Amino acid sequence: MNIKSLKIKELPILLILLLLSLIITIANPTFLTVENFLDILKSNLVLAMMALGMLMVLLTGGIDVSVASIIAAVTVITGQSLIHFSSNIFVTILVACLSGTLMGLVNGLLIAKLKIPPIVATLGTMSVILGLVLYLTNGAWITGIPDSFIEFGRITLFSFELVDGRTIGFPVQVLFLIPVIFLTWFILKKTVIGRGIYAIGGNLESAERMGFKADRILIFVYSFEGFLIGLAAVVHTSIMRQVDPNAFLGFEMQVIAAVVLGGASVLGGFGSVLGTVIGVSLFCVINNGLILMHIPVFWQKIVVGLIIIGSISIDMIQKQRVEKNKIRVDVE
Repeated sequence: MNIKSLKIKELPILLILLLLSLIITIANPTFLTVENFLDILKSNLVLAMMALGMLMVLLTGGIDVSVASIIAAVTVITGQSLIHFSSNIFVTILVACLSGTLMGLVNGLLIAKLKIPPIVATLGTMSVILGLVLYLTNGAWITGIPDSFIEFGRITLFSFELVDGRTIGFPVQVLFLIPVIFLTWFILKKTVIGRGIYAIGGNLESAERMGFKADRILIFVYSFEGFLIGLAAVVHTSIMRQVDPNAFLGFEMQVIAAVVLGGASVLGGFGSVLGTVIGVSLFCVINNGLILMHIPVFWQKIVVGLIIIGSISIDMIQKQRVEKNKIRVDVE
């Protein structure tokens, strides 16, 4: 992907990412090391996968605040499946993806068929799922993950030796992220469903007049998001090698912030896979930079809040300008 192919709204984000990386490197040269890069990659694979699912939701003009509860539930299901059912990686992926897809389907049905506003529907499912997870686990960690699955999670690709004798490489979990990026891009850019997603986010009534089945598309979007959350749950479990039901409290805000930071509009109709990947990268660099510069952890939450407020404010200002221009054209 060359610079010419970057959209106008994505290029400034990329430049900010590069500038911020340079500043952090000057402050702490440790940032620009292969080891730190691999640490950032591994610790944010789950965020990237969930952000791609959230991208589709935001494109339709919706929002999903239940994603943290869903992945918490799926990790619990995944952990119990590994311990009591099968440690086979393919069976584990199937169980996790089916669980996530079904939970996403529930959101889609509530929004598409019952016409419940996305924020209300997902707030409801968030509370229900979180309550069930805490009831079933009592907040206790799930340990005893089979050794075969743990060993799978430790696999590295393209390994090489550092000067101090240590061997590092790309985590095997990257093999989950790459197909997800391509699949999401393919759906949005090369399918009728993708065109419908953008159309619904732009104007629901116009999209329906054009022949798009809004209900079916919305159900697909939330189900697909659940599917990606299922994959993310497998990735998380393989990295952590245990399950903490409380690990994702508040994580939905990070997912939303990363997508919005990548240029996606909370009003729907605008956003891209490339922008989301850049947004996730920028979000991760900000968090990593705060850690390397020994800035207190609570600032990370403040930064997330400022990112959301700032990005949404810019989005609203741009939309207001567009609306004013439309009015001037109509008057003239």
